[in-house]
Amino acid sequence: MVVLIRKLARSIREYKLSSILSPLFVTGEVILECLIPFVIASLGEAISGENGVVLWGTGGTLGIGQYALILVAMAILSLACGALAGAFCAKASSGFAKNLRKDLYYKIQEFSFENIDKFSTSSLVTRMTTDVNNVQMSFMMIIRTAIRSPLMMIFSLVMAFVMGGKLAWVFVAVVPPLTAVLFFIMWKSMPLFHRVFRKYDNLNESIQENVKGIRVVKSYVREEYEKEKFDRAATDVQVDFTKAERILAWNNPAMQLCFYGVLSTVLFLGSYLILQRTGLSVWSVSQLIVYGMQILTSLMMVSMIFAMITMSIESAKRICEVFDEQSTLESPENPITEVTDGSVDFDDVCFKYAANAERNVLEDIDLHIKSGETIGIIGGTGSSKTSLVNLISRLYDVTEGSVKVGGRDVREYDLETLRNQVAVVLQKNVLFSGTIKENLRWGNPDATDEELIKACKLAQADEFIETFPNKYDTFIEQGGTNVSGGQKQRLCIARALLKKPKILILDDSTSAVDTHTDALIRKSFREYIPSTTKIIIAQRTSSVEDADRIVIMDGGRIEAVGTHEELLDVDPIYTEVYRTQNKGGKAISSLAEMGEQGGNENA
Repeated sequence: MVVLIRKLARSIREYKLSSILSPLFVTGEVILECLIPFVIASLGEAISGENGVVLWGTGGTLGIGQYALILVAMAILSLACGALAGAFCAKASSGFAKNLRKDLYYKIQEFSFENIDKFSTSSLVTRMTTDVNNVQMSFMMIIRTAIRSPLMMIFSLVMAFVMGGKLAWVFVAVVPPLTAVLFFIMWKSMPLFHRVFRKYDNLNESIQENVKGIRVVKSYVREEYEKEKFDRAATDVQVDFTKAERILAWNNPAMQLCFYGVLSTVLFLGSYLILQRTGLSVWSVSQLIVYGMQILTSLMMVSMIFAMITMSIESAKRICEVFDEQSTLESPENPITEVTDGSVDFDDVCFKYAANAERNVLEDIDLHIKSGETIGIIGGTGSSKTSLVNLISRLYDVTEGSVKVGGRDVREYDLETLRNQVAVVLQKNVLFSGTIKENLRWGNPDATDEELIKACKLAQADEFIETFPNKYDTFIEQGGTNVSGGQKQRLCIARALLKKPKILILDDSTSAVDTHTDALIRKSFREYIPSTTKIIIAQRTSSVEDADRIVIMDGGRIEAVGTHEELLDVDPIYTEVYRTQNKGGKAISSLAEMGEQGGNENA
């Protein structure tokens, strides 16, 4: 618990002063509230005294007017302290939550792909929303209510002994059983909250998946199925939350039982002591009841704090899980900050995504690419083409062997330096909400308009951008939903070119464009960026047939390497793919015709 608090407290930062001032003003408010019943009792004693009612006392004796002014002043001061405590508390708690979300977000940005694989998107969203809200509420209660309630209980107990003497022991006697009840409730409900927040992740995942695939859902008329799936996830959350809330609900009747039991005892014993003329006055008993109510109300507030903290402990653990996660990829102590050229060397490389995986994704990879060379990579689905190129920009580290860029192991480079010189256009093209210019400048924030246009011309994107009414200021919706797949791919290629990288990797990034546009893009690359090493992963042989060399991958291994002509002569996999793509249409038509003829003959 202490470790959790220490880790989360780092996010308070500039709100430390507000976090300190709030408890200070709460303390002032509590002291004044505890003194007010004492002054009222003194006023009552003065009224019922031998001198009778005195409006304005003299010679050290206070009158009703003076008592009234004291009470008004104390009430105003108490109100001011309460208002200031609330204002500082709100500022501190909201600022703390802001910093906590920012720290979580920055931490996630440092994660490698391997780290991100451990957390689902829905889980990270839950941690940055629901979990942070729970921690924020607990922090707000800690710096205000959790200070106010114990202080109120202590000061009220002291004043109760001052006013009622031994009768105040009744309030002390009720504290141990109530404390035991609170800890029992906390002990029983904690496992349930642990489970329910895990189910929140499933709930958010269901929503995210449904919204992201809404077109597919509607295309296959699967709305009812998705509703049932969400209902199951929501019901799972409801069942566990109901169990937890039922346990927490025992808190209120336990408090009420003690509350009214203590009041009844004080009234009975107080009345008896007054009748026995022990020196205890009616005013003292009445204010003793007020202090008793303050003590028991404080205990009730403490129980609410325990309930909130019980919920937030699990949230705090989940937040700290993200903070504790260390990136598996970090720059070395004295990193290399310059990539000399675009050469790439794979030396006896083996790779698997998890240390406990049964087999390697890549096995015995030996490949040497010269700077400025154009390399095509072809292979079936699951042949680990993407896994291979991910090692170049060090999105993952090799399990065995080494990957070198510019003649140096990628693990020796500063990560930012390496990735600035290796531009990757991934299979899943992502555009962010904003204008076309803003999306392109992800590649180079300082790029001029002329550089943007040049990159778009190389990527064959300028032509369709010019048809938009706002041209390069056209707004792109989130995920690029208002442009086609081919347009999205060309914009992503232009964005990568703006980095002016020494190595350009296109991971099946022209699959949505027609063959003519694909050819124009490759022609632009040959003419305008000849010194850049280009690695093109493709499904179509036409996309790589003019490459300097083509790498054929199968089952995580390099099957063959050669030019288009060489592979047609010696490699059966490449030959089959080429013939299927270039002559498959005629073969299928012939088969169809044969089938029709056979059918007619049978008829």
